[in-house]
Amino acid sequence: MGRVAKNLKKLLPIVSIAAFFLLWQYFSGFYSATLFPSPFQVLAALFELIERGVLAEHIAVSILRFLAGYILAVILAVPLGIIFGYFPLFHFAVDPLIQVLRPISPIAWFPLAVLWFGIGNAPAVFIIFLASFFPLLLSTLDSVRQIPPIYFKVATNFGAGKGAVFYKVILPAAFPGIMVGLHIAVGTAWIHLVAGEMLGSQSGLGYLIVDSRNFLRTDWIIAGMLTVGILGLVIYRIMKMFEIFIKRFWGVES
Repeated sequence: MGRVAKNLKKLLPIVSIAAFFLLWQYFSGFYSATLFPSPFQVLAALFELIERGVLAEHIAVSILRFLAGYILAVILAVPLGIIFGYFPLFHFAVDPLIQVLRPISPIAWFPLAVLWFGIGNAPAVFIIFLASFFPLLLSTLDSVRQIPPIYFKVATNFGAGKGAVFYKVILPAAFPGIMVGLHIAVGTAWIHLVAGEMLGSQSGLGYLIVDSRNFLRTDWIIAGMLTVGILGLVIYRIMKMFEIFIKRFWGVES
């Protein structure tokens, strides 16, 4: 009976997805295809975009922008978070500035980004960087601050140097919290990527969605939205695989 219950549980996501598409198909019958296309019409539009090569081009541009902004945020936010968490005086000095800048929506920076960098890739990368930076910085900072002091005392008693303390104490102990920040930053960065491309780009998935609206191609709009969601799921799965690999490497998880 337990095995049957487990197998039924595995089917639940499939059932929920099927129910979603059935409801979508049902309600689309009350509207014209221009306003609310059916799943089959959206699927046909998706294949149309693929055949034209348009979808692959916009996906490639969006992924490159996402990686540029996100990786830059990781390179800066994680070391700064470790420094601010390990040295309370540094955190005390910069905390007011962080708390002032953190609540500002990355989209609010967009007019300045266009003035500073012009139209193109740079404004979108800048917005992605901002969307990723603060969640990752604060998660890393809090993770380092929550490391039990006994860890450092034990490492010192065993003669560990500063480098060993960093690699064998701080990083493994803070990694779960850093990983939370990485997950949050991925989500916020991906959302703001699409928003940034809608506002001031001539390529990318966000631009595809806005441009499709101009041609009243609602099926293309929803196809673009589904592509954004599917890619977001793929990125999330990749992050989970990375998390599992690192935890096993440090012996945090078998």
